[in-house]
Amino acid sequence: MKSPLLSLPGAVPAEGVDEGVAAHYGDLFREQRALAGGTGFVDLSHRGVVTVTGEDRLSWLHLLLTQHVSELPAGEATEALILSAHGHIEHALYLVDDGETVWAHIEPGTQDALIAYLESMKFFYRVEVADRTADFAVLHLPAGSITEVPEGTVVRETAYGRDLFLPRADLESYAEKAGPPAGILAYEALRVEQHRPRLGFETDHRTIPHELGWIGTAVHLQKGCYRGQETVARVQNLGKPPRRLVFLHLDGSEVHLPTHGTELRLADDGPDGRKIGFVTTSVRHHELGPIALALVKRNVPVDARLVADTTAAAQEVVVEP
Repeated sequence: MKSPLLSLPGAVPAEGVDEGVAAHYGDLFREQRALAGGTGFVDLSHRGVVTVTGEDRLSWLHLLLTQHVSELPAGEATEALILSAHGHIEHALYLVDDGETVWAHIEPGTQDALIAYLESMKFFYRVEVADRTADFAVLHLPAGSITEVPEGTVVRETAYGRDLFLPRADLESYAEKAGPPAGILAYEALRVEQHRPRLGFETDHRTIPHELGWIGTAVHLQKGCYRGQETVARVQNLGKPPRRLVFLHLDGSEVHLPTHGTELRLADDGPDGRKIGFVTTSVRHHELGPIALALVKRNVPVDARLVADTTAAAQEVVVEP
């Protein structure tokens, strides 16, 4: 969906999976500083919105998700995954229950596949699943924001800020009151700084939750009976994941950032060395300069100097080896 906020002054459209909202509004670092200081907002109206209603909604979702949600208090935010039978990540859901309805926002364009899976698992449970993307838009207020939220708005509040499920018809009028807009590039820069993985960026077809540090935040280890649980339990109890998420400080003298998928090698092995990982997301941060998240093989030494193509990179541990 193309956001009406692309008509705001200075808006430059994002590309790729984030197409439909603004990449920035003319000053990337100013927008980052505003968000870090608790002002402004981010238009996330391109994200999918899915709801689940019915008296069995929480007990039913509890059987399907990696998170413990059977007794989720109204208004408490959580996140959860849906895994394949082999434990690979298929969907990431950012959830809140308002007492009558579970609201989730998900990656753009993934709602059809998610809904198809949920519908296939309804059986005799008293639940209704709906795609509300056409009716509701997600708007993010940063942590510390004092911007007033319209009465009756469903809010998902976390340590990183508040996600509002706004009626799409109210998006433009609310944006006029919400402070300076910040584009998706500013939002992504803070996400990388916070080491938060994103489906489709830090994941590929074989990613398991342990590799990204999603154990605890999106995966509850004391619940059972969900697809892929056997893999989660086996890796947790008997082994280690094959890869681990790392945070990279990139050489600031380079003009271009390494793109998603850029191969990582050990600097000491030279340009012909073996591949030991790949860049997942790279950004320019207002204080840290060029930074990135990456997946590397678990046995890569934590103090090893890396190169992303020709760009030098120093790593920080996110997931312990």
